[in-house]
Amino acid sequence: MTKRFVSIGEAMIEMSGGEGGMYRLGYAGDTLNTAWYAKALLPADWQVDYVTALGDDMYSAQMRAFIGKAEIGTDRIQTIANRRPGLYLIHQEKGDRHFTYWRGQSAAKQLADDVEALEAAVVGADTVYFSGITMAILAPKARGKLMRTIVKARDAGATVVFDTNLRPALWTSPRIMACILTAAATIADIVLPTHTDEAPLFGDASPEATAERYLALGAQEVVAKDGAKPAFVATADGVRQYVPAPKAEHVVDATGAGDSFNGGYLSGRARGLSPVEAVERAHRVAGVVIGHKGALVDPGLVQGIVA
Repeated sequence: MTKRFVSIGEAMIEMSGGEGGMYRLGYAGDTLNTAWYAKALLPADWQVDYVTALGDDMYSAQMRAFIGKAEIGTDRIQTIANRRPGLYLIHQEKGDRHFTYWRGQSAAKQLADDVEALEAAVVGADTVYFSGITMAILAPKARGKLMRTIVKARDAGATVVFDTNLRPALWTSPRIMACILTAAATIADIVLPTHTDEAPLFGDASPEATAERYLALGAQEVVAKDGAKPAFVATADGVRQYVPAPKAEHVVDATGAGDSFNGGYLSGRARGLSPVEAVERAHRVAGVVIGHKGALVDPGLVQGIVA
């Protein structure tokens, strides 16, 4: 019997490269990236669906085709007239990546406006995945609609997964960001935060502190990522362990590393691995991704490393 992994969020036009003023056009976004790696790594009896809203323009059509070509379901992507996808540009400065965004007309901002369509998109889901960016782009009332829909899915048996994915520039204030992300975490079974992002906002002294805070909110599993440092995995039934990442031999681009980690972790859990084993798998997946340009690498590359 087919199982369903449903990822909800915003996919954007990505302009990367910039060498000599020449940029490459692609498509990416945190929740799409995780759906990409989930599709590559979940067992064959899982269907992966992406839930967002796109416009009625040429680039929306191309993005829908791109997602469908990866065998990720597009049937629940809404079309919003006179809207278009958001866009971001990646440029390198002082050895690090910097992002500039244009998302004022992003159709994804309206993904939760049609509650009937949203509820239909998650009916029968075994896993529902969303992120802090999903929450950030929505209007306040739409956030409530999304959370109520996800709670219904959880009540019907879905496992809810939340990556806090803090992006301060998307929020009107740190206080509102902290409140909304905390509220979203209370409806999640699995929370996948990044400690270095969380510490300035919540005052967490360590990855353990980050994990314990989310366990106290009701999560059953938390993996506190920490870049190249060991991730800390904690569960409601007593697991507490740091899991180091293998040393990366060749780092090209860290874009999408955390998203691919999430896909590796969740696919590992779906395959029956323990939380610690799933984190080890997730580290290997992220290690492949950072060795290539862009957020999305050929699925075969990550499938080979975890086989």
